Amino acid sequence: MLSDNVKKGDQAAPARSLFNALGFTREEMKKPMVGIVSSYNEIVPGHMNIDKIVEAVKLGVAEAGGMPVVFPAIAVCDGIAMGHIGMKYSLVTRDLIADSTECMAIAHQFDALVMVPNCDKNVPGLLMAAARVNIPTVFVSGGPMLAGRVHGKKRSLSSMFEAVGEKAAGKIDEKELDYFDEHVCPTCGSCSGMYTANSMNCLTEAIGMGLKGNGTIPAVYSERLRLAKTAGYRVMEMYEKNIRPRDIMTEEAFMNAMTVDMALGCSTNTMLHLPAIAHECGIRLDMEIANEVSAKTPNLCHLAPAGHTYMEDLNEAGGVYAVMKELSKKNLLNLDCITVSGKTVGENIKDSENLDPETIRPIDNPYMNEGGIAVLKGNIAPDTGIVKRSAVVPEMMVHEGPARVFDSEEDAIEAILGGRIKAGDVVVIRYEGPKGGPGMREMLNPTSAIAGMGLGSSVALITDGRFSGASRGASIGHVSPEAAVGGPIALIEEGDIIKIDIPNNSLNVDLSDEVLSERRAKWTAKPPKVNTGYLQRYQRLVTSGNRGAVLEVI
Repeated sequence: MLSDNVKKGDQAAPARSLFNALGFTREEMKKPMVGIVSSYNEIVPGHMNIDKIVEAVKLGVAEAGGMPVVFPAIAVCDGIAMGHIGMKYSLVTRDLIADSTECMAIAHQFDALVMVPNCDKNVPGLLMAAARVNIPTVFVSGGPMLAGRVHGKKRSLSSMFEAVGEKAAGKIDEKELDYFDEHVCPTCGSCSGMYTANSMNCLTEAIGMGLKGNGTIPAVYSERLRLAKTAGYRVMEMYEKNIRPRDIMTEEAFMNAMTVDMALGCSTNTMLHLPAIAHECGIRLDMEIANEVSAKTPNLCHLAPAGHTYMEDLNEAGGVYAVMKELSKKNLLNLDCITVSGKTVGENIKDSENLDPETIRPIDNPYMNEGGIAVLKGNIAPDTGIVKRSAVVPEMMVHEGPARVFDSEEDAIEAILGGRIKAGDVVVIRYEGPKGGPGMREMLNPTSAIAGMGLGSSVALITDGRFSGASRGASIGHVSPEAAVGGPIALIEEGDIIKIDIPNNSLNVDLSDEVLSERRAKWTAKPPKVNTGYLQRYQRLVTSGNRGAVLEVI
């Protein structure tokens, strides 16, 4: 046992004295020490129930012969951080979570880990830590929120943001806005659509690090407590068999995850997180391969914001395993990959059934023949730009219009809500990338404002920032290289004609190479927006969006 380093022998006597101070018995100290990473806090709705999940995990670990020990991980609520300086501090927490968990796990010589995350950066951050520490690890999340009910119809957080735009357009009044904010988020849990948190929790199942139902069992269901106890049992089995995260998170497993991502229509943020997690596993996951995966992977689900079904519906339809079973019918998955269940993917999904062919379309009757996410390239995005194709209305799949250029999210929102953006425009928001932000803010406020103002089927938005999983429409993010390093998006001027062709994966400005070269010669870098604290260090170390915005020492 790794923990013998701090529990056995004369040299460990000082450490044993500290375990005694913690109240641990001699009998407990003979058992494998299992760290339970708790993301519980009282500010994030997706985390307010995690204390109960953690207690269930502790019971499972103890019943299976381990010594459970809880320590914390931070988490930011993107919905609360949205639209102000706080969003600069969202993506950056992914690395803080990975770093701090690595420190705690290795410093205290844990033998195994159970990760209990839920929200957007929490899940990938802990997956990154799991890859680094590489001791037996199981994931069990806090679970998704139930959908809200507004005038008898299911609604979620994206509806709330769009209601703000509807009020600005005079479509609803203050009373209706208040009614929305009292009803769209009715329970604890990660927000109820296929947003980033739920996307990543579903992908823990696809990649093999989470048990069946981890991504879809609602937070308020007692079934989730049973799942948490099972996670405690399973981590002890993994310890006995010495199955480690890097045994599970192989290149084949990442391809499975990307395939399931395309079928589910996950958040574009997965295109940041999967490469970053793979990087920690020593695997280079080039985002250009996404289009190859998408070309052969039908989109089977249209959950909110792309459609009118929610995580509870996906759960009742059979969950992620039912989606994987459909994909397996056309040999789109590697069924031999090992998982935290101790079984292979093929064994896990063998008996799964699609119980609702509308929530999960059969493989021969998909919503789209291609996957939910597309990578665009062109003279605006020589490296990549990312769009959630499954959430784009048909009339915006190909679009051409004049650029409306803004160097910050705040300026763009003011113009949208002020009625200065017209049908046909292409809103360009730049200097919001990993370095330029710094922190690569999500753009749910402007995308929701566009939808709420009734412009969702006539206005596009491109940015070197990123989008919430709740964003919908012709919203193209992760444009790389970003403006802060002189990427072509920095050279666009007001009125330039932008050409978007999602079916052909292209994003261009209608300018010659000569004109772009002339503008580049005149371009000068802007001073950093933040010169203090953690964001200053992050800005110096972070790489581009197409590389997963990982940190590298330069």
